[in-house]
Amino acid sequence: MPSWSHHSAHQTAAMGNIHQHDQEIQQNRQHWQKKPCLRAIYQDFHRAIARHLSPGLAGPVVELGSGVADIRTTIPHCIRTDLFANPWIDQIENAYALSFPAHSLANLILFDVFHHLRYPGTALGEFHRVLQPGGRVILFEPCVSLLGRLVYGALHPEPLALNQPIQWQAPPHWSSQQLDYYAAQGNASRIFLGGEQDVDTAGFRVVQVQRLAAIAYVASGGYSKPQLYPDAALPLMRAIDRVCDRFPGLFATRLLVVLEKG
Repeated sequence: MPSWSHHSAHQTAAMGNIHQHDQEIQQNRQHWQKKPCLRAIYQDFHRAIARHLSPGLAGPVVELGSGVADIRTTIPHCIRTDLFANPWIDQIENAYALSFPAHSLANLILFDVFHHLRYPGTALGEFHRVLQPGGRVILFEPCVSLLGRLVYGALHPEPLALNQPIQWQAPPHWSSQQLDYYAAQGNASRIFLGGEQDVDTAGFRVVQVQRLAAIAYVASGGYSKPQLYPDAALPLMRAIDRVCDRFPGLFATRLLVVLEKG
């Protein structure tokens, strides 16, 4: 889950111990409980995701890397998973080695998780295994627009890593248990807006790519920074977002991607 910081932008992908993720989750949990506006904004995001769930498929909906934002407020039957056994998580899952049987799931949701996948093609191969035909992967990610470069480059601790190669597949002798902390916030924009990788090679077709301004979220301060407007102004911020959504190249800070298994 993202949290704002005044760290300068890095050009290389962030690396470190995998438990750094859990440390961030625990910090975010404290802020989450104190910020009702942030919780309302996440509900907006979750509603946008819910609108793109695979129509007509019976089967579980699973969120990978659930963090602290409770998607069940919007999608009550969603199975919440993470790498760490926190009390609000339903089960532990590793995106590269899921416990679900082949062809068993209807939808997989990844909210701010895709840019933490060091080998996205390898993960998509695992997603393809567990999804039913017509099943969907729904990604919600940072978006690199003019404003997005400022927000995620100058004001966020994780790097955009726009000039770093994306390693699509894991090396031959790599194990799914060899996890470390990886972050490259620009990866989704590079792949789904810039065409740097053909996801058809992973057995998916791109159903939807939607850029959202989400300035209400940015100005909320995210998890760790001060909120720049009172809670009562959230309807006004949502109205501003609807206007700014018309100019995604300038204002988009969020990217919604829907992939469907062929």
